[in-house]
Amino acid sequence: MGSRRAEPPRSDSPHAGRLRDSLPRGDPVSLLNEGAAACGLHLQEGASAAFALYLQILREWTPRAGLTSLTDPREIVIRHFLDSLFWLGTTDMPRGARLIDVGTGAGLPGIPVKLVRPDVALTLLESARRKVAFLEHACAALRLEAEVVWGRAEEVAHRPEYREGFDVAVARAVAPLRVLVELCLPFVRVGGRAVFLKGPRGELEAREAGGAAAAVGGGVPSVVVCGVPVAGSVRAIVTVPKVNTSPAQYPRRPGVPARRPL
Repeated sequence: MGSRRAEPPRSDSPHAGRLRDSLPRGDPVSLLNEGAAACGLHLQEGASAAFALYLQILREWTPRAGLTSLTDPREIVIRHFLDSLFWLGTTDMPRGARLIDVGTGAGLPGIPVKLVRPDVALTLLESARRKVAFLEHACAALRLEAEVVWGRAEEVAHRPEYREGFDVAVARAVAPLRVLVELCLPFVRVGGRAVFLKGPRGELEAREAGGAAAAVGGGVPSVVVCGVPVAGSVRAIVTVPKVNTSPAQYPRRPGVPARRPL
C-alpha cells in the first residue's frame, strides 16, 4: 500500500483552532473563500453566492430531513464544505469526468465539488427518501446539472446504466473501508478510481481493505494524509484504482456487505 503525507495547506497548523476563532463569526463565505484558496482552488464567478444559497437551503431543510447536526454556519462551511473540497488538490480528475457520490446524504462531497468543478458530470446516490427530496430541491435551486438517484448502492450498482460507467466514485461515509470498496468499485470503469475521505484511521483501514479491494476489481490502495484548511483536522484520502472488471456477484445483497465485510 502506498502512503504519503501531503504538505499541509498554509492555514493548517497547531494554531488552526485559534485562526478559526479569530475569523469574523458572521461571514462564512469569506471563510469558504479563504479555505478554498488554501486548497489551491479558485471559486469561479458566482460560486460564492451559490455556496451561500446551498448553506441556506441545507439549514432550512435539516429539521425535516436530518441532514446535519451542525447549526453554526461557520462550522458547516469548515466541517462540511471545505472537508468536501480539500481532496481535489491531491486527485487528478480529468475535465468532463463522470463522478458518482455514493451515500451522498446532504450532497457531500458531490455538490461542493460540482460548484467548484462545473465540468464534472455528477450523479448523487442516496437511499433515504427525505434526503433525496432535499437533493432534488437543492440541485434545482442551484441550477446544477446533476442526476439524483434514489436507491441503495448494493442494488443500483447492478443496473447496466450505472455499472462500471464512472471515472471516479467518491464516498465520505463513515462505514469501514472494507465495506465501501464493495459498494463503490462496481460503479467505476477499469482505469478509473474510487476515492474515500477518511479520518485518522484511514491508513489502517487501507491496509485492512487490500483483499476486499482486489476481490471487486481494485488495485492496491494508496493514502495521502493532509490537513483540512482552517479546520485544524487531519484527513486520509484513500484512493483505490480500478484494475479489473468487478465480478457479477458484487456488491452483494443490501445489508450483506456491512454485516459480512469481504
